[in-house]
Amino acid sequence: MEQMDKQEKTTRKLKKQLKIYMRKLEESDNTSLDQPCTENGVGEVLPEVSILRKERHCQGMLEYGKEDEANLFKTLITDLKPRGVAVSLTPGLPAYILFMCLRHADYTNDDQRVRTLLHSSITSIKNVLKKRSRDFDTVSFWLANTCRFLHCLKQYSGEEVYIKHNTPQQNRQCLLNFDLTDYRQTLSDLVIQIYQQLIKCMEDLLQPMIVAAMLEQETIPGVLGLKPTGLRKRTSSSFTLESMLKQLDSFHSTLLQHGNDTDLIRQVLKQQFYVICATTLNNLLLRKDMCSWSKGLQIRYNVSQLEEWLMDKGVQGGGVRETLEPLIQAAQLLQIKKKNQEDAEAIATMCTALTATQIEKILNLYTPVNEFEERVSASFMKSVRALLKDRQESPQLLMDSKVLFPFSFPFNPSPVALESLQIPQSLNLSFLMRL
Repeated sequence: MEQMDKQEKTTRKLKKQLKIYMRKLEESDNTSLDQPCTENGVGEVLPEVSILRKERHCQGMLEYGKEDEANLFKTLITDLKPRGVAVSLTPGLPAYILFMCLRHADYTNDDQRVRTLLHSSITSIKNVLKKRSRDFDTVSFWLANTCRFLHCLKQYSGEEVYIKHNTPQQNRQCLLNFDLTDYRQTLSDLVIQIYQQLIKCMEDLLQPMIVAAMLEQETIPGVLGLKPTGLRKRTSSSFTLESMLKQLDSFHSTLLQHGNDTDLIRQVLKQQFYVICATTLNNLLLRKDMCSWSKGLQIRYNVSQLEEWLMDKGVQGGGVRETLEPLIQAAQLLQIKKKNQEDAEAIATMCTALTATQIEKILNLYTPVNEFEERVSASFMKSVRALLKDRQESPQLLMDSKVLFPFSFPFNPSPVALESLQIPQSLNLSFLMRL
C-alpha cells in the first residue's frame, strides 16, 4: 500500500509536469494541445529521446539535501540487510553510491560535506559490524564494500599510479578539490579490522566440525572392510566431511556474491585451511587411538577431498594447498613402513613440514590395530632420532592454530562506469538525485 501511495504521488507529479510542458510547447509553436491526451499522444509530446539524452549526460554524481543526510547512512548502511535487498544488488553498489555522493561534494568544493560523509560512513559501518559481529554475511558484505570504497578513492584520486588503469571517461571523473590520503589510511585500517573479524566468524563456525570430519569419520567410499580404528568408543557427531565442505561452499559463494576480490578470497581460504590442518594435527598428536595405518589412510582421503574442493573452486596458488602439507605428511608417516634404516631415512627425507618432536610423538603413539602391523621398535626410534637431531627448529609439539598470516589487499580498479549505475527502488533512496 505504501508503494502504491508513492506511485500515485509520482503519477500526479508527472501529470503536472506534463501539463507545464504542453503549455510551453503550445506557446512556442502556437499549436493547440487542448484535446485530451491519450497514451499515444503523451508519447508523441514527450519523445523517449529526452530521457536518453539525460542519461547520456549523466556525470556519475549523486546529490542529496542536508535534511536527507542522516537518512542516507541509515538506509544505505545501518538498516541494509545482506540477506535481504542486498542480495540482488550490483556487487559493491553501496560503495559506489557513497563515492558518487562524495564526488558531488568534491565537485561543489563543500569540504564540510566531504568530511561528514566520510566520517559518518566509517562510523556507521563500524556500528553495524559491532552490532552483528558474529554474522558472517554482514561482515563479508561490508568487507567487500569497504574495500571497494577505498579502491574508488584511489582510482579517482588523480594520482598517476592509479589513473593509468582508467578509461578516459573515468579519468574525467577524478576528484577535483580534495586530497583524501588520510581517509584512505583510515579505511585501510578498517578493512584489516573487518578481515580479522571475518576470520573469527569463519573459525567459530568451522572449529566444531574439524575433528569429527577429519579424524573421527570412518567411512571411505570404495574401500571395503575398513573397520573403526578407535580404541575407545567416541560419541557420534552430526558433523561430517560433507557438512564441512558444504560450509566451505557457503563461505566461498557468499564472498563471491558480495564482490570480494579474488586475491582476498584466496587469503581467507588459506587462513581457514591452516586452521583445519593445525586443529586436525594437534588432535592427532594427543590421541593414541588416532595413530594407526588405517587412520592414516582415512586422513589422506579427507585431505584429498579438500584439495579437490580447491581445484573445483579454481583457487590456485597463494600457498592455500601448502597449508595442508603437515597433515599430509602425518598421514604418510602413519602409512609408511617402520622397520629398517632405509625406512628411517625415508621418513627423515619425507617429513619436512613436521618437526622432529612431532615425528617422534606420532611414532611413539603409533598403535597397530591388527596382526599385520607391528609396533615401532626402540631401535627404529633411535635411528630416526639420530637422523633428525641436527634439525634447527622449534621443539614445540603443537601447531599454533591462532597464527594469522599477513593480510594484503592490492589495488583493484573497477571497470564499472559510474554514470551507468542504476539505484533500485528497493533501496528507498529516491531522495538521491543523479547528476
